[in-house]
Amino acid sequence: MNLLDFVQHQMRRSHLYQPVMIKALLSNGGRMTTRQIAREILIYDISQIEYYENVVNNMVGLVLRKRGVVERNKETYELVEFENLSDDLKAKIIEECDVKIDEFIRKRGLNVWEHRRKNRRPVPGSIRYEVLKRANFRCELCGISADEKALEVDPITPKNKFGEDSINNYQALCYTCNSQKRDLDDTDFREIKHIYEMRDPSCVFCNIPNGRILFENTLAMAFHDNYPVTKGHLLIVPKRHAYEYFDLYQAEINAIHELLMKAKQELQFIDPSISGFNIGVIMERIRRVKMNLIAVYLLVRLSRNPSSKKQTIFYPSP
Repeated sequence: MNLLDFVQHQMRRSHLYQPVMIKALLSNGGRMTTRQIAREILIYDISQIEYYENVVNNMVGLVLRKRGVVERNKETYELVEFENLSDDLKAKIIEECDVKIDEFIRKRGLNVWEHRRKNRRPVPGSIRYEVLKRANFRCELCGISADEKALEVDPITPKNKFGEDSINNYQALCYTCNSQKRDLDDTDFREIKHIYEMRDPSCVFCNIPNGRILFENTLAMAFHDNYPVTKGHLLIVPKRHAYEYFDLYQAEINAIHELLMKAKQELQFIDPSISGFNIGVIMERIRRVKMNLIAVYLLVRLSRNPSSKKQTIFYPSP
């Protein structure tokens, strides 16, 4: 096989595993163990690094700071009085640290890392894909997209509590939600997806024609107000029928904010004279359309029109 041609033209990948493995083998004499290759892949796994950054800042680093062992300056930790330690003393302290590590591992064994093991054995690739597809490639707890954060296929009833090994016992969670959930909870978050799909046939926001939608994501959409207060006046609403802002899940709030940011960038690109924006939330019983509604509005402020900076109160018109 022409390895260069394979890498340049034939490699088909959904992740970086293939080039990382080939690079590692080339750099290590063409032969490595499974564990050695896994360690090379781990270097690129930002989710694992972020997990242990949280451990450093909120656990071990916090304890050592309180004990006066280290000091923190933003993202940097320094040993107190490090410059006063001789090489012999440093070597002795390192040796003692190795002793403490060995003692702990002998006492606890590999169980010390069980909280980081999601399953006793990997989820088959076909099941993993079906679970992610069923979840629309979003975390079924917080709603974040797989493009923004790595998703893990997690058993609802943990394996150590005799959960079945079938697609019905799996859900998609981002690595943050999954690490916080651990294996102490068997809550099924898949029902949240059905809540997000709730619509009201009589609600005009639930029946906005596709042609009017300017931007959308899985949980929210943006469109022009029928009676704009200013040019570029937009409404951003959740796709789920909701009665007030305080009923929204965090994933829906995130989705609305994502569209606000996108709309802001698009409007400023079209009209550089825009000097600012007004953002507000309307939660009203609108008698003229006989419905409860929630909408986030985005109003443009223009530098050439000082009066547009005044706060405007209005009823949105779908």
